Amino acid sequence: MKPIRLRLLLAVTGVTGVLAWGGARLWDSLGTMPGVPVYAPIVLAAVAVVLLAVAISLRARLKAMRERQPGAKRVDPLAAARALVLGQASALVAAVVTGLYGGIGVVLLGQLDVSARRDQAITAGLAVLAGAAVMAVGLWLQHICKLPEDHDDPRRPRGTAPSAR
Repeated sequence: MKPIRLRLLLAVTGVTGVLAWGGARLWDSLGTMPGVPVYAPIVLAAVAVVLLAVAISLRARLKAMRERQPGAKRVDPLAAARALVLGQASALVAAVVTGLYGGIGVVLLGQLDVSARRDQAITAGLAVLAGAAVMAVGLWLQHICKLPEDHDDPRRPRGTAPSAR
């Protein structure tokens, strides 16, 4: 499985943000603009908290196994792979959502004199922050699940470098 890079997440966020900004400006020129749901930052923050709990738990269990602590729980490889996929998928979705609310939020910044638009701009800003938190925790979870390089692999021919993962 290939790791997700920060550059990819930033590119997805940027492209989505530009498209959302253009769409929101077009929609606003027609007289109305879709609202920013109040629950968006709450849901994103909840996802970030769940991912953080998984990452902390997995990190502690892997550390205990590496240090051969007595009574250390074994980490099921399938569970670690599921956590990795959950982190990567969450980071990608958060990149799209962050760009979406970021683009809408930029349009709303020009309308801060209207109370309802100011509230939506604040909500969009909080959603962007929560989305960034999901991306950060997803990348950290991916880092935790990375396997160490096996320098004593008997299948690898002598004199060759370990493969990049």
